[in-house]
Order: sequence, then C-alpha cells, then structure tokens
Amino acid sequence: MNRQTALLGCCLGVTALVLSGCVPRSTGPTEVGVRTVKFSLFGKKGVEDKAYPPGATYFFMPFLSDWHTFDTRLNTLEMSSSVSRGDRMGRDDLLFKTVDGNDISLDIVLSWKIDPSKAPLVLQEVATNMDELKDNIIRTVTRSKPRDIFGELETEDFYLADKRSDKAEEVKVALNKILNPLGVIVERVGTSDYRFGPEYQKAIEDRKVAQQRAEKAKSTTRATEQKFLAGVEEAKGDVAKMKAEADGTFEQAKIKADAAFKQEEKRAEAVKIEGQAEATGIRKMNEALAGSGGESVVKLAVAEALQGKKIVLVPMGEGFDVRSTNINELLKMYGMGALGNSGDVKPPQKLKDRDK
Repeated sequence: MNRQTALLGCCLGVTALVLSGCVPRSTGPTEVGVRTVKFSLFGKKGVEDKAYPPGATYFFMPFLSDWHTFDTRLNTLEMSSSVSRGDRMGRDDLLFKTVDGNDISLDIVLSWKIDPSKAPLVLQEVATNMDELKDNIIRTVTRSKPRDIFGELETEDFYLADKRSDKAEEVKVALNKILNPLGVIVERVGTSDYRFGPEYQKAIEDRKVAQQRAEKAKSTTRATEQKFLAGVEEAKGDVAKMKAEADGTFEQAKIKADAAFKQEEKRAEAVKIEGQAEATGIRKMNEALAGSGGESVVKLAVAEALQGKKIVLVPMGEGFDVRSTNINELLKMYGMGALGNSGDVKPPQKLKDRDK
C-alpha cells in the first residue's frame, strides 16, 4: 500500500513539474491553429496533421513545439490602377493585350479564404502566415492566369458586362484548380474597371461622339417620321370627313332627285293619260265626221259661223289680180268699211257644245 501511494505521488509530482513548464497557445474566433513538433521521444516530429479549432486555448511544452495560426475569414486581394486603392501603393492593375492586339489594363478583385481542414498542409508546403500566403502564392497566381483568360476577349467584348462576367467565372474555376490543392478556396473574381491605350481610347471616344450624333440624327428622323405620320393620319381624318360630307350631300341630292323624278314621272303619267283621253276624243270626232252625218255637221258649223255676217259678191273678171288689188279701197267703193272694221268672225262652236 505504501509502495502504491509512493508511486502515485511520484507520478503526480512529475505531472505537476511538466505542467508547470507548459505555455498556453490560443486561437481567435476565426482562426485555426497548427502545431509543429520540434522534438519528441515517442512521437513523430514535424507539422502535426491536425487543425486546432478556433476560440480555444491549448498548452504545450516550451522549446519542443512551434505554434502557427491561420485566419479562415474571407480575404480580399485587389489590384487596381488607383494609387489610393488596392493592396499596394501605386499602379497595380493587370496589363495585357486583347486577342485582336489592343493594349488594355484591367482592375481585378479576388475574394479567397483558407480551407480550415488543410491548414497543416498550408503550413508544411505553402506559407507560415497569411501575408506570406497572400503575397507569394495568391498574388503570383492571380497576376498570371487572369491575363491569359481575359486576353481571349476582343476589344469590343469588354464593353459587354455579360462577357466580362463569363470570363471572370472562367478565371475563378482556373484559379481554384491551382489553389485548391494548396488549401486555398477562391470564392469570387470580379472586374471593377478597364482602360485602353491612349490612341485606341481616343478612337473610342471619337466613335462614341459619332454614335451620339448618329443617335441624335436617328431621334430627329424618328421625330420627323412620327410628325409626318401624324400629319398623314390627320389628313386621312380630313379626307374621311370630306368624303362623309360629300357622301351625305350626294345622298341628300339623290333623295331630292329621286323625289323630283317621281313627281315628274307622275306628271308625265297624268299628261299621258290626258293626251290619251284627248286623242280618244279626236278619234271619236273623226269617226263621227267620217260618217253619214259628218257633212251636215260641217255645214251647220259654217252656217253658225256666217250667221249675222254681210256677204258681198265681188265680180272676178278677167284681168283681176287679188295680189295687186287694194281690198279696203274696193270695199269702200261698194259702200263698206275697211276689212278690219267689219267685225270679227266668230268661230263655230265645238261639236261637243252642239251635242249638249
């Protein structure tokens, strides 16, 4: 019993001695820790294949271990032509040529982070801290690969946001193929601005001015066309109105003409009937005169016409010419007045009056 107690006390003493020589190692809320074993009697030396979780404290023997931490938050690498932006002072944008041979500079923004499970790999094969990882690995790869991919675009393609976005996605895939095995994950690749060479830039500006003028001319042409079409529509409306008025006047005149025609047609019918009646009367009278009593009727009419008239017999000897004889003087010689004063001869009464 005394022997066991002595052994236990010895072990506790050794443990206390060991713990009293350990130092604490901590990880922040977004950090993972990696331990490197410098000396071990029983284990393997080198980088321990284990990532210590964030937000904790660990104790290790001094001088026997090294301790490194890596931040797992999303980081940004910006390469820009602006001296007041980006990761480095001065111009830091990507310079390359388009596939059609024009010089262009491009600002690029890269969002990346460490794969926590691969933090030991990063320490063993890539970098010992975040700055070293960013400057020596991520920056080097990012300034190389995007040039090749964005250089596949033609100059005009850079004006199209969708084509720039497609190429940015290609860059992201290509970078992940390179960096994922090294424990780095690229979340996003974006382009913020681009610039062309001075000569080409001036040509672009001149073309933009020309395009603006062309658009203005097109707008003026469209406005003139719209105005002309409006005038045409207005003229069509006036023509339609005039046509409607003319059609109305024509219909009114037609109605009046039809009414007048009907009236004249009725008058003509009445005249026709009257003429037919009169013709029938004349025909009947002719038939009567042509009969046996016709001669008597004529004689009676002559007698009625001569009733109350003076009858003078004028000798018509040889050499008497009526054309050269003054009838009025001849009548005076026989004691009669002029022919014009002898009174009018009354016409015979009509047969219908006699028949009454």
